[in-house]
Amino acid sequence: MDLADFNPPIGIAETLAPNLRRVLAPNPTPMTYRGTNTYLLGEQAIAVIDPGPESQAHLDAILKACRDQTITHVVVTHSHVDHSPLAKNLSKSTGAPILAFGPSSAGRSKAMQACLEAGMNSGGEGIDPDFTPDKLLKDGETFKAGDQTLKAWHTPGHMGNHMCFEWDKTLFCGDLVMGWASSLVSPPDGDLTDFMASCFKIRDLRPQVMHAGHGAPITDPIERIDWLIAHRKSREAQIIEHLSKGPTTALNLAQAIYTDTPAALIPAATRNVFAHLIDLEGKKAIVRDGIPNEEALFTLFAT
Repeated sequence: MDLADFNPPIGIAETLAPNLRRVLAPNPTPMTYRGTNTYLLGEQAIAVIDPGPESQAHLDAILKACRDQTITHVVVTHSHVDHSPLAKNLSKSTGAPILAFGPSSAGRSKAMQACLEAGMNSGGEGIDPDFTPDKLLKDGETFKAGDQTLKAWHTPGHMGNHMCFEWDKTLFCGDLVMGWASSLVSPPDGDLTDFMASCFKIRDLRPQVMHAGHGAPITDPIERIDWLIAHRKSREAQIIEHLSKGPTTALNLAQAIYTDTPAALIPAATRNVFAHLIDLEGKKAIVRDGIPNEEALFTLFAT
């Protein structure tokens, strides 16, 4: 599908497959594309997957779409502000419990915790600080969702508490993989080492279709995951090539690599480069001078 072809109406439930509908939230941005995809899974008992941002209009749209059914579960892939804040009011309106891996701090890697302790602020989409699930899901856990059955997979990387949900040969993949853009990995929320491991993990599930947090259904999942892995490895090679010329910072690397990127987006590109640098540091390929943030000086490890 051409990117321009994906432009569903906001707030209208559209059928994607038997027992599966999508309602688009009214929050289009460069980070969310057309908006957040909220999924309604089930025939009569409905699980709402990723209720989306705090929005009365979106809450009304979800309740309207399910007026002849019963919402029994609210399932959240991760707690960025475009995915989880509406869960609380939806739960209050329906009595449905909220299910997720954990609060916003759950699953955070030691490397990202070190970045936070060094004073690095959250970057990217923004964290939902008040997110509190009623039930914590474990990696590999099978659970009831509406009148369907899901299997939860912990897939950190985009965020520490990120989960994907397997439904037969379908995977609800949140923001781990998207068809319209490479996924954001922005420290201290996102850890690239975890992200790459999660990509390989869901690849092994061999899904036939993936429904992402933003954008159209991904009908070639293995091809898309392979592209994403290759894209990250290519970016790593660029960073190593520049580091071979001498020590430098994430900002200098971003300016050298993202030559066609508007100046306003360089901070996001810098976070992306920094994610690669922390991953390379963990692999003992480079060494860092300074606290873990964008101003630290990185040097290629001498062999």
